[in-house]
Amino acid sequence: MAELTTQEIKKQQDFNEEIIPHLDALYNFGLRLTSDPNDAEDLVQDTIVKAYRFFSSYEKGTNAKAWLFRILKNSYINNYRKKSKKPQEVDYDEVATFYETIRAERTETSDLEDKMFRELIDDDLSNALDSIPEDFRTVVLLCDVEDFTYEEIANMLDVPIGTIRSRLHRGRNLLKTQLMDYAAKRGYAQD
Repeated sequence: MAELTTQEIKKQQDFNEEIIPHLDALYNFGLRLTSDPNDAEDLVQDTIVKAYRFFSSYEKGTNAKAWLFRILKNSYINNYRKKSKKPQEVDYDEVATFYETIRAERTETSDLEDKMFRELIDDDLSNALDSIPEDFRTVVLLCDVEDFTYEEIANMLDVPIGTIRSRLHRGRNLLKTQLMDYAAKRGYAQD
C-alpha cells in the first residue's frame, strides 16, 4: 500500500477540522429532507464523499456548514429527480405466488379501467410538470407532492420565502394552463 504524501495528510487534517464538526447538523438536515434515517445516512455519506473529492475548491475558513448543506441539498434534489424518473420496481419472488393464483375471470373490467385511467392521469400530469420551467417545477414538487413547508423549501433552495410563494403560485398557474385541455376533454368545467 502506498504511503500518503504530506499534501494528502494535510488535506485529511484540514478536512477533519473544517467538515467533521458539522456531521450531526448534516444528518439532522438530511433527516428533515428524507424523513427516513437510512436515507438520511446515505445522503450524508454521499455529501461527505463529494465534499472530500472537491475539498480543494473549498476556501478554508469560510462557512463550511453552508457549503456542506448546499452539497447535501443538491444531492437530495438530484436523487429525487433520478427516483421520480425511474419506474417502480417489484421483486418477482414477492408477487410470484399471488400472480400464479390470479384467474382472468376474477379480474373486473372496472378495476382495469380505473388503473388505465390512473396511469393516463399520471402520464399527463408528468408531461405537464416536465413542460414547466425547472425553478417552478421544483417548488411545486417539493410543496405539493413532497409536502415540505415554505420554510423548508426556502432553506433547501437557499432563496427567500417570498420567492418560494411566487414560484409556487406561478408554477401552479402554468400547470393549470397545461392541464386545461386535458380537463376539458374529460368533462371538467372551468371555474
